[in-house]
Amino acid sequence: MEAMQLQVLQKVIAILTRESKNWHTPAVTQVALKRDPFQVLISTLLSLRTKDEVTLVASQRLFERAKTPQEILRLNEKEISRLIYPVGFYKTKAKRIREISDTLLKTYGGKVPSHLEELLKFRGVGRKTANLVLTLGFRKLGICVDTHVHRISNRLGVVVKTRTPEETEFALRKILPKKYWIPYNDLLVAFGQTLCRPLSPWCSRCPIESYCEKRGVTIHR
Repeated sequence: MEAMQLQVLQKVIAILTRESKNWHTPAVTQVALKRDPFQVLISTLLSLRTKDEVTLVASQRLFERAKTPQEILRLNEKEISRLIYPVGFYKTKAKRIREISDTLLKTYGGKVPSHLEELLKFRGVGRKTANLVLTLGFRKLGICVDTHVHRISNRLGVVVKTRTPEETEFALRKILPKKYWIPYNDLLVAFGQTLCRPLSPWCSRCPIESYCEKRGVTIHR
């Protein structure tokens, strides 16, 4: 089965772009308005296995106390844990945030690197996080694929039966025009949080329902 045709995909993206004005802006995107790669990196780490509304509040609380690697290292793990609670795995993330801050100061002069390969060297940083830092923190080309983007790209038929977010990323790099690379993640994350839920998506309310192949959907509203 072939992937969604480019002309149809462009229509889908245009509709989602228009409708997204009515949806909640993803937490990391809100943090990224300050264009600070370090804050994008840390908020993305906080967002893993965590609801968006919790991520945003935890990020804001942490950055009120510490906005830079230097300021982070003035806090101990217990203080960071308290500030970021109740994000998922908050104790582990507190330790990781200090480790990353320490490495940034010792190896990168306190600056977040702007290359994918360097970002992936940090413990706890995968392709999703690295791509989000590049796209939102540095406005460099990249395609961030989280569970929403992976699920919905397959559900729509944009990609065909990719098994992991990484496979979806590389498939999208081949078929998605570069002008859509950065906004694609924001659109699908907001869409996934609002309508195209993992279980029982709101197909009756969906603005792109007529274009969707509903792959893997067994129950919908």
